[in-house]
Amino acid sequence: MAFRLFRFRHFSRQLLLLLAGLIAVVQVSVYLLVTRANQRNAREHIGQNLQVGARIFQSTIREQIATLAGSAKLMSNDYATRQLLMQEPLDRITLKSNLNSYLKRVNVPVITIFSPEGEPLALTDYLLGTENVGPFRYLIHKAGEQDMEQASDFAYLNGQLHLLVVVPLFAPYPNIAAWFGLAYPIDAKFAGTLKEITQLDVTFSSTEDGARPRVLASTLNPDMAGMIAGYGAARTTSAQDIRTVTLGGEPYVTLFLPLPLLGDDPARIALQRSLTAELAPARELENVVLLISLTALAAATLAALWIARGVSQPVQQLAAHTKLVAAGDYSRRLDLPREDELGQLASAFNHMTAGLAERDRVRDLLGKVVSPEIATQLLQSDLQLGGEEREVTILFCDLRDFTTFSERLAPTEVLALLNRYLDRMSTIIEQHGGVIDKYIGDAIMALFGAPVAAADAPARAIAAARDMAHALDVLNRELAAEGKPGLAFGIGINTARVVAGNMGSRTRLNYTVIGDGVNLASRLESLTKDPAYGTPIIVSEATLSALPARPPARELGEVQVKGKAKAVRIFALTAKGESTPPYLP
Repeated sequence: MAFRLFRFRHFSRQLLLLLAGLIAVVQVSVYLLVTRANQRNAREHIGQNLQVGARIFQSTIREQIATLAGSAKLMSNDYATRQLLMQEPLDRITLKSNLNSYLKRVNVPVITIFSPEGEPLALTDYLLGTENVGPFRYLIHKAGEQDMEQASDFAYLNGQLHLLVVVPLFAPYPNIAAWFGLAYPIDAKFAGTLKEITQLDVTFSSTEDGARPRVLASTLNPDMAGMIAGYGAARTTSAQDIRTVTLGGEPYVTLFLPLPLLGDDPARIALQRSLTAELAPARELENVVLLISLTALAAATLAALWIARGVSQPVQQLAAHTKLVAAGDYSRRLDLPREDELGQLASAFNHMTAGLAERDRVRDLLGKVVSPEIATQLLQSDLQLGGEEREVTILFCDLRDFTTFSERLAPTEVLALLNRYLDRMSTIIEQHGGVIDKYIGDAIMALFGAPVAAADAPARAIAAARDMAHALDVLNRELAAEGKPGLAFGIGINTARVVAGNMGSRTRLNYTVIGDGVNLASRLESLTKDPAYGTPIIVSEATLSALPARPPARELGEVQVKGKAKAVRIFALTAKGESTPPYLP
């Protein structure tokens, strides 16, 4: 015995250590999943920021174009400039001086006036030679052909990327006397401004005639900017894309966006953000989580070793008590006065044995009753013979000529059809809160308002009867499709005060109702066989009077019931939406 106890303790210690190891595996897995999720979220967040940055760049360019065009239009309305352009011969020195006066006001390094044919008349930048007027001429030609008030695009001026805008000078409209050309440099200053707005690094680069990629402007250091230019040149498509590149041993999520140029290979703008910088806050949180997980794991391991020392004896008690329960002895209780989990387990075990004892009692009760509602009523009260008086709505339903019908089928087919019919009718009755009191061959006796009282029992019974009529119609269509004759039934409904309770013997009980009201419901069902009434559903006046709103019903007159001195008024009830009674035999 001592050896077995030692072996059990050893097994318990191993089991708890195994559980601690599983916890460690789970914690490591969670840490890895969190790390991967953080990386995915960081990439998605950077990607969204890059898309926003691209839109900001495009918006900035549009605003700059609008600013340059507005400045050009303002200069085109200058009276002095107009007078100079109309003089013969043209005073180019004075015209250039006039343009220079606008440089600081419009904040652009290059302002040029061209003739209507695109020949330069005056330049503010002496470095702008004839080799750099080509892009302006292209825009002038484009604007003239398409009758545009302005034209803009990107181009190189002295090897530097610029944004060009041309605006016509009318004298008078629509005659074009000259063209204003303005150039805004896309340089390091512009890249720095864009970075301040977007919080993203910016690099402009180009590849000309298959030569080595050239950095036009960048917020990165020269080495990193050169690497970005190389990555951009490796792209063969003109569409934008997002990918991760390594710069200086650090991953950067980068958006490459093509930038079309006049007469040259497209330049590229690259927006990038360091993945490491984006993940920095998440890394700090991951380290804290990892530290907490390791501390918790160490504590759990120590706790597992401590718990293993005192777990063997209570577990053996539980094992011994399990044998008693397996033998069917539910009377004993496990006494384990502990405040830990084993004490809770012992308490739960005692509740389980009580539940098993209750289960046996329920099984005994369910052998004597059928309906779940009746079983519940019996469990909540003493199981004794007798009953109580209460108002109940009784529904009788019986098939017509089922004996003759069954003679044409084999017994197994008759049983299958009867079960098929009873299943559908019983389901409808239960859906409306009714209780099946008993099956009498092919007849059904159902109760509404017993054993559980219901104020709307008459309405439930009538709704059930209507739905049963519709269900029978569906079943008959199925039988017709199977080549079988249809069924017809009659239903009688009555509401009355009856005696409801447990009736029978001390060894066999049946919850049912008795009284004249039950007999009347059965009598009403029998009256549906009379073709003179022409209806499958007959309802007593007592049932209709108990409804808050009486449904459409056809009065059938009065009927004298055996045992009653006073005649009873009865009514025909049809299914929903039907003007004629269906399912007549």
